[in-house]
Amino acid sequence: MGSKVRVAIIGLGMGTSHAQGYLQVPECELVAVADTNPERLNRNIEPNGKESYVQRLGESNCFSDYKQMLKTVKPDLVSVALPNFLHAPVTLDCLKAGSHVLCEKPMAMNVKQARAMADTAAKLKKKLGINLSYRYMPQARALKDLADSGFLGKPYHAQTRWTRRDGFPGFGSWFGQKELSGGGPLIDLGVHRIDLAMWLMGNPQPVSVSGACHHEIGVPRGKKLKKAYDCEDLAAGFIRFDNGVSLVLEISWGNHQAQPEMMSTSVYGSKGALVHRNEGGGYQFVGEYFYEQNGHKLAGTVAAASASSKSSYFEMVDAIINNKKLLADAEDGIRIQRVLDGLYQSAATGREVRVSS
Repeated sequence: MGSKVRVAIIGLGMGTSHAQGYLQVPECELVAVADTNPERLNRNIEPNGKESYVQRLGESNCFSDYKQMLKTVKPDLVSVALPNFLHAPVTLDCLKAGSHVLCEKPMAMNVKQARAMADTAAKLKKKLGINLSYRYMPQARALKDLADSGFLGKPYHAQTRWTRRDGFPGFGSWFGQKELSGGGPLIDLGVHRIDLAMWLMGNPQPVSVSGACHHEIGVPRGKKLKKAYDCEDLAAGFIRFDNGVSLVLEISWGNHQAQPEMMSTSVYGSKGALVHRNEGGGYQFVGEYFYEQNGHKLAGTVAAASASSKSSYFEMVDAIINNKKLLADAEDGIRIQRVLDGLYQSAATGREVRVSS
């Protein structure tokens, strides 16, 4: 590896955010991209920019075949930003080609795939990061600093939600086809909020889950519009962890509610509570803390993380250069995948499911 980490991106839908992120990291260089849609290669990299991928990288470094890209360019790091069913096979190809990988969430379609990815990365001594982007928000990092300082005391319960009034992504696309996505909002949005709750609680291991999936809005809409859709539009669940902590969740793409988007994660402890939530039905966030002192009920908001908040792209590059542990790694991805698999199995059987380690 040279003086800079040579980065490539596979998939220029979500991957465009990855490109924009890497361009802010001085220690890396974007050297190649791959996408089966040629139109995406000619799109501007940045929202208000005037430079496309082809213009920046040259046609010879813009590929329709990612395997050819891996063989020709041999990048140090690859971002895999593809539909869910491709995460595992493409990540494995990248690792075997000698690249570190930052994989979009969810890590995989199921635990079996996720373990294969983690085992391969470990065997080949490559970094495998999972883009759990909500961990990198300044408010979330500040709340994590508080949690790690012992502010909560003993965590014992949490609740997390991300519900949309009507926010089906690309209705009729791969998102709503379980064979390609693995599921609906639970595996798409739930990943972030489940992870945030577990992370703030110190990453306890899940031991059992009980879940329900509802199909009251998306499936009828698909039939009416003659578009493919067979996923849930709302999922709910209850999770028990090895340390006795419990977690309640509610996730939806479609739900009759006041706000377009409602996001909140609350963690309750013996000494205090932490809350990460959005404001105004959009993507502005606040971090709050609650506690009692000398008989007074006190509350406050966090302004920023005590440690400098860096993006997942910066931290991935830094971890490669300095051989550091990733903030969100394969074990985190597997832990979430165990919960997701268990919730879908419980919803299908109508019974609580034990989650194996």
